[in-house]
Amino acid sequence: MRNYIKITALSLMALLASCTDVVDVDVQQGPTRLVIQASLDWEKGTAGNEQLVKLSTSTEFFETTNNTAVTGASVSVTNDTSGAEFIFADQNNGEYTTTEFVPVLNQSYTLNVVHDGATYTAQETLMPVTDITDLYQDREDGFDDEELELHVEFTDPADEENYYLFKFQRQGDLLPELEVGDDEFVNGNEIDWWYEKEENEDTDKIDVLKPGDVVAIEMYGISEAYYDYMDILIDQIGGVGIFSATPVAVKGNCINLTNPDNYAHGYFRLTEVNRTSYTFE
Repeated sequence: MRNYIKITALSLMALLASCTDVVDVDVQQGPTRLVIQASLDWEKGTAGNEQLVKLSTSTEFFETTNNTAVTGASVSVTNDTSGAEFIFADQNNGEYTTTEFVPVLNQSYTLNVVHDGATYTAQETLMPVTDITDLYQDREDGFDDEELELHVEFTDPADEENYYLFKFQRQGDLLPELEVGDDEFVNGNEIDWWYEKEENEDTDKIDVLKPGDVVAIEMYGISEAYYDYMDILIDQIGGVGIFSATPVAVKGNCINLTNPDNYAHGYFRLTEVNRTSYTFE
């Protein structure tokens, strides 16, 4: 009987092995593009003079190459009113830095990148952000009234359109969570923005906030154009599902003046930002 069981098990294993097919996925390949990460963020309470631009190249979906840094480029940002030009020095690792930047709220700036014979440019305005007036925890306003959520309170400036980007990252989490909002229906009012951990659709695991958790909070004032860009990007990050957005190419504001068809990925943004953290009790 024992030998019969062994033979049956071996037969089943052989059958399963013989039914295994290798599926080759034909992934559409696109051209290699310059990737511009130019987020000039002025943290409240700082001079804002130290800024960083990162340049790299895009890779194919299954590419395992880690070194995509772009060196040897020319990077500068110009104040469109005064004409003051800020040169970003090449650090030979894909990073370009300056300690001379002068941030001016509501001022327009132009980014200029020259790489591999092509000139890329983008224009954006340095957007202000209102102060955070209170941080607290509760259990009443989230999707699950038994779990903790974090509340960020602030007063939206009246008589103007405002757009916000929120970045939440719990200590120990690999990636932050991003959310965008606007004041279309709450202009000039006190706003209570709450954040909680949601169910992971891939694992069906609910990793809730707990006492002792520390969450880093960043609140940015952003332009309407950057709000639209991030709104689409966040939908893309959300993955594929019955109610998910149809995947589309997300183009930033960086234009290739030499060859418009060979545009760069990424975005040139200028923001004022609140940075703080909260420890759950």
